[in-house]
Amino acid sequence: MKQLIIILSLFAFGHAAAQDTLRLSLDEAVALARSQSPQAVAARHQYRASYWNWRSFKADYLPSLTFSSNSQLNRSISPVTLPDGSDSFVHRNQLLNDGSMTINQNIALLGGSVFVQSGLQRLDIFSDNQYSFKSTPVVLGYSQNLFGYNYLKWNKRIEPVRYSTAQKQYAEMLELVASAAATRFFQLATAQSNFRSANYNYANADTLYTYAKGRYEIGTITENEMLQLEINYLTEQTNRLNARIEMDDRIQDLRSFLGITENVEIVAEVSETVPKFIVPVDDALHLAHQNSPDMEQLALQKLQSESSVAYAQASRGFKADLYMQFGLSQTDRSFANVYHNPLNQQLVSLGIRIPILDWGVGRGRVEVAKSNLEKVKIDIAQARTDFDANVIKLVKQFNLQADKVAIAQKTSERAARRNDVAYRLYLLGKSTVLDLNAAIAEKDRSQRDYIRELQNYWSLYYGLRSITGWDFEKDKGLNDDLRDFID
Repeated sequence: MKQLIIILSLFAFGHAAAQDTLRLSLDEAVALARSQSPQAVAARHQYRASYWNWRSFKADYLPSLTFSSNSQLNRSISPVTLPDGSDSFVHRNQLLNDGSMTINQNIALLGGSVFVQSGLQRLDIFSDNQYSFKSTPVVLGYSQNLFGYNYLKWNKRIEPVRYSTAQKQYAEMLELVASAAATRFFQLATAQSNFRSANYNYANADTLYTYAKGRYEIGTITENEMLQLEINYLTEQTNRLNARIEMDDRIQDLRSFLGITENVEIVAEVSETVPKFIVPVDDALHLAHQNSPDMEQLALQKLQSESSVAYAQASRGFKADLYMQFGLSQTDRSFANVYHNPLNQQLVSLGIRIPILDWGVGRGRVEVAKSNLEKVKIDIAQARTDFDANVIKLVKQFNLQADKVAIAQKTSERAARRNDVAYRLYLLGKSTVLDLNAAIAEKDRSQRDYIRELQNYWSLYYGLRSITGWDFEKDKGLNDDLRDFID
């Protein structure tokens, strides 16, 4: 898919360079918008950021390997306490080098972390020309905040929903970009249709005005009718100029939206056929609940509110920090002996904090968090109801829109035919100028209505895809091609 879009872009710009005209169908305009429009590029980078945040989250639950090293040179005079209890100043001239390798693993179920460490230190005392080593072949440790907020557990519930939301938001954004491209495409198509109609009407008005002047000279029409045709002729001149200005503005608007920097004239080639299929309401509702980012966002809000309640409860009560370390260590002046007969070492630390009097601050925070959670639940219930109503309305409108397009197309064809008949009848003197003007206005209005119904169809088409995350025409999910836009 990605390669196809690139080839399409190259072909289109090559064609534009040769003729200064770029002819675009709706599918080509949508493909360019999804590939290179500023909105699509911004959405792509936003999703990439979410993707790497997701990768970083998953890495927090995998073992990490770290090497650390430190060197400390101490040349100073420091006070020391002698065995008799008196103090004295001692000159220090030493260098301490150490290095260690640590493997750390977070435990999501408990909220703590376990680590295995191995290290080596060397101490050089330059004043005595001596050095010694200290080894810690293996140290096993564990640290945890007891009764505290377990961010590892809550992140494991929240982050998958956050990433799923980002995926669905990106798929939705591509459809919204497609819908916006379709809107601008049909705005240009309308402007170009108006310009063609203005040229056609101007040519007819010119012919009729020339014909009227001859008939007026021989007295077969009144001066009032001749002046009316002259006014029509001048009006069509103005309409043609205005239509050209509007068309140029729409070309610039579409060119800017598609990210086309070349100064080319775009021609919108409108297809008269639209895909015709019926979308079952129940299927659309099911897919919308499954694929819409709005539903994921509601679930994310609920999880975040529940996390806030858990944090407030954990911050209120009894707290304890546990740190345990067990391992082996040894020291010797010789590196060859520093790993011989290592000695046991243990370290256990337990710190507690008990709030005795906080004047209800902790309880207040818990109650605020609970109230916010209940409010979120109510908002979610209302949002689901509104969401379902919007999906049902969208599906019903889409299922009727293809028929409205067909009716508008037939009306446009009949109005064009009526205009041709009215033009011939007037030339034969069997119709009035008022009938002719009415036929011209009906022709132009019905053509604009036809293009507007086409625009409404494609707006509903992409709107339905964006809200359900499903391509009903091809019967597949929109996320199936997601990687094509990320790689």
